[in-house]
Amino acid sequence: MDTPTLLAHLETHDTALTLPRGGTLCWDDADLHRAAHAKDPEGYALLGLAPGVRPWQRARVLLQVLAASQAGLDDPTRAVLARVARVLTLGLPPAHVITVLLALRRLRANHKHTTRTALRFVLEHPDADALIAARRPALVDCFEHALGKTTARGCARRIADGETASDYLQRRLLRFLTAPGAAPARVLALYGTDGTGHAGAAGEPRAAAPREPVLAVDADRSRPATVTATNRGDIAATLVHLYRGGPAEELYVALGRFLATAVLAFPRFEGTVALVLDASASMRGYGEREWAVLSQAAALRMVLTEVCDRLEVIEVGGDERAPRGATDLATGVLDALGAEPDLVAVVSDGYENLFPGDLARVAATLPRAGITVPVVFCHALFTGSDDLRLRRPAPSLPQRGFWHQDDFAELLPWMFGHCAAGAPWLRAALHTRLDALDRRAAELTAQLVA
Repeated sequence: MDTPTLLAHLETHDTALTLPRGGTLCWDDADLHRAAHAKDPEGYALLGLAPGVRPWQRARVLLQVLAASQAGLDDPTRAVLARVARVLTLGLPPAHVITVLLALRRLRANHKHTTRTALRFVLEHPDADALIAARRPALVDCFEHALGKTTARGCARRIADGETASDYLQRRLLRFLTAPGAAPARVLALYGTDGTGHAGAAGEPRAAAPREPVLAVDADRSRPATVTATNRGDIAATLVHLYRGGPAEELYVALGRFLATAVLAFPRFEGTVALVLDASASMRGYGEREWAVLSQAAALRMVLTEVCDRLEVIEVGGDERAPRGATDLATGVLDALGAEPDLVAVVSDGYENLFPGDLARVAATLPRAGITVPVVFCHALFTGSDDLRLRRPAPSLPQRGFWHQDDFAELLPWMFGHCAAGAPWLRAALHTRLDALDRRAAELTAQLVA
């Protein structure tokens, strides 16, 4: 499976992993995950951190990474897989992670990296005390699968007898942890003060388990109660004020500052993108929506100008400051291909009102003409819930909508993932994302040590 198809699957398929009593693990897309991991273990694991991936798909990535052997992998790849696993155990709802660890037990999968991840979750998770109180039997199962039942209970008995740093504990348990000082108290909570595994009185009410992740993998994307032309991100809002005749000098200074901040999140794309920018009359809009859609499209164009080594812009209709006329997207795509780009991106509200159906015919003809340059369609929306039934001029093209500046975090990886030149960019972007998330995960562990 190619990267765009796999990423689309990770973003849309969200059925839960289930463990029916006495049955086999219900993992409906296991073959897909195994094949992707076998093809590129590091790239597969990093895709699990891509913005917009669904939680249960991230749980599947965690399961596959922990279940698979790392024999033959080099040390840098193993380090990336370990860091991704740590981020996901903190960035997923705890119940998802417990399901993954129990699935590993059902699959009889246990490797050194599996043991390390399971022990760190059970004993070092920031909410470990509350999780043990609420899910003690399940966590005992996870703990005993990680170490082996005999070793796990031997560690518990020694801790109950007052040992906290013996050679036995160091070799069997503590060496897997980053905060070994917290382990004894939590092992006792798992097994009881006598190390027997019978903690708590019979019939004692169970505490509520924490439901939320302690590490936010994706930024909060709560939508404002009322979407306006000026609350869709700083760049677009500033452009709206400029288009409406605001104080140009002050606004251009602010625009440069907002743009510089936005592009810091993205690595350099070492390729050529041809951007077909719809600047027809419908992109301007009217009333309260005037300039809203076009300003977001222009914001995307400005970000791509800073990110891409070469950006060729083909405007159809009028231009950004004077949108007019009808939309001839098909001619724009043909002109864009003349620039010999790595990728053609069409940015439009979807109203093809000059020759309706023309873009679909061109899109269908390009492969038959031997043209393999990928073409993607980026829907410029007013809100994330726009009705697009009459706004899909080329249904066969890969399509994605955007209405807010924050959408660029998902839109750019999706765009660049469709071309060969985008593979290094996507990997670099996800490595940067992993670095930031791993630093935050380390801070959470440091708080436990303190």
